[in-house]
Amino acid sequence: MWGKQEKPSSRNSTEIELIQYRRLFQMMLVLGIGGTLLPGFHISVINYPSMHIKRFINKTWLERYGSPLHQETITLLWSLIVSIYFVGGLLGCLCSGYLFVKHGKKKCLLCNNMLIMVAALHMGFSKTAKSFEMILIGRFLYGISAGVCSNAHSQYLGEISPKKLRGFANTSAVVFLTLGKVLGQIMGLREFLGTESLWPLLLAVCGIAAFVQLVSLPFFPESPPYLLIQKEDSEGCLKAMKQLWGEGDHQAEFDDMMKEKAAMKSVKTMSVLEVMKEPALRWQLCIMNLLMMSIQLCGLHAIYFYTFEVFRTARLEEDLIPYIALGIGICEFFSNILCSSIIDRFGRRMLLWGGYGLMAGILAILVTVLSLQNQFSWMAYCSVVLIFLFVITYGIGPSGAVISVMMEIFNQSARSSAFVIAGTTGWMSFIVIGMIFPFIVEALGPFCFLIFMGILVISGIFFYLFLPETKGKSIMEIKEEFSTIHFRKKLLPTAEKNSPLEHTFCTKF
Repeated sequence: MWGKQEKPSSRNSTEIELIQYRRLFQMMLVLGIGGTLLPGFHISVINYPSMHIKRFINKTWLERYGSPLHQETITLLWSLIVSIYFVGGLLGCLCSGYLFVKHGKKKCLLCNNMLIMVAALHMGFSKTAKSFEMILIGRFLYGISAGVCSNAHSQYLGEISPKKLRGFANTSAVVFLTLGKVLGQIMGLREFLGTESLWPLLLAVCGIAAFVQLVSLPFFPESPPYLLIQKEDSEGCLKAMKQLWGEGDHQAEFDDMMKEKAAMKSVKTMSVLEVMKEPALRWQLCIMNLLMMSIQLCGLHAIYFYTFEVFRTARLEEDLIPYIALGIGICEFFSNILCSSIIDRFGRRMLLWGGYGLMAGILAILVTVLSLQNQFSWMAYCSVVLIFLFVITYGIGPSGAVISVMMEIFNQSARSSAFVIAGTTGWMSFIVIGMIFPFIVEALGPFCFLIFMGILVISGIFFYLFLPETKGKSIMEIKEEFSTIHFRKKLLPTAEKNSPLEHTFCTKF
C-alpha cells in the first residue's frame, strides 16, 4: 500500500520541479536559439551550396570583366569564404571577455543578434546584387558573432542555473550546437533550400533565429552572479534568482555567491594576462586547454571526413549518402540530449574518461575493419556501424562534459577571460586542423585514426588521474580540490594535513 503511494509522489515532485523552473527552461531555449545553434548551422550548411556559389563567383566575374576565372582562383576564393568564418570567430572570441565584463552577457547577445541580421542581409542579397564579396563580408560577420555567442551562451547557462541543474543547463549548449548541425544538413538538401535559386536564402536563414532572440531575451534577467559580484546588486540578484528558480528557498545558493564574492576581495575582474599569470589558476588553465585540445583532436573530424568514402565503399547508392550522413548528425543530437539527462547523475569526470576510453576502443576496431574491407566486402557495413557508435559515444560522454567542466572550474572574476583563452585555443585549432588534416589523411589513409586513438587514451588516463569531480559543488569547494593538486601527484586531502581554517579561501584573486 505504501509502495503504491510513492510513485505518484515521485511524479508529482518532478512536475513541481518542472513548474518551478519553467522560466529557467524557457530562458535556456531562448539562449539556445540565438546561441550555439547558429555556429552549428554555419559549420554544416556551407558545404551544401558550394557548387552553386562557385558557379555564381565565376558568372559574376565573367559579367564584370568579360572573361572566366581559372579553376585555381575559384577554389582559392571558395577556400577564403570557408576559412574567413574561423578568422572572424577568433576575433569575436578575443573581444568577448572585455565586452561581457563591461556590458554583461545579455546586452552583448542582443547586440550580437543585430550583427547576425546584418550578416544575413549580406548573404541574402548577394546574388541579387551580383556581388560575391557580400558573401565574404557575411561569412566574416557570422564568424565574429559565433565567437561572441558561443562564449556568452555557455557562460550564461552556467550562471543562471542552480547547482543541481548546472550540468543539464551547461550541456544544453552542446545540444543546440548539434541541433544547428542537423538543421543545416536538413535545410541544405536539394528538397529544401540547397538549390541553385534558393541558396542565398539558405545562408540568410540564421537572421530569423537572431530576430527571435532579439525580441525574446529582454524579458529575461541578467545572470545572478553577474548582478551580485560585478554590479554589487544584491536585490537584483535575489530577484533574478526568484524569477528563474521560482519562489523557493535559494539562500544556500546566494550564500555560495557571497563566499565567492568575499574570496575575490578587491579584485572584481581578471584580465586574460592576469588569469595566465595567476599561480592559483595554473592547474585550471592546464585542464581547460587539455579539454579543448582533446575534444578537437578526438577524431570526430576524421570520422565525418571519412563518412562518405566509407559509405561509397559499402556500395550504398550515391543519392542515399547525404541522408545517411544526416542520420549520423541526428544520432549525435539525441546522444547529446541523453548526456544532458545523465550528467548530473554520473558526473563529469566519469563521462570524460569513460567516453574517451570507449572511443579509443571503437577507433582501434575501425582501423582494423577499414584495412580489411578490400578483402571482405561485408566489412564496409561494419565500418558504417562503428561510425555510428563512435558518434553516439562522443555525444553521450565528452561532448557535454567538456563544456560543463570548463564552466565550473573558474570563478566569476576569471571566467570570462578563461573562456577567451579556451575559445582562442578552439578557433585556432579549427584553422590549423583545416589546413593540415587533409595532408595527414592523404599520407596515412585510415591509419590516421591511430593518432587520434593515442590522444584519446592519453586524455582519458590524464582526466581519470587528475580531474576532480565538479558535480553539485560550489566554486569554493571546487577551488579547494584544485588547491590539493600538483603537477605530478595528488596531495592527500587537505583535512589530513592542515586544519580547515588554513585553506579557507586560500586562493588569492
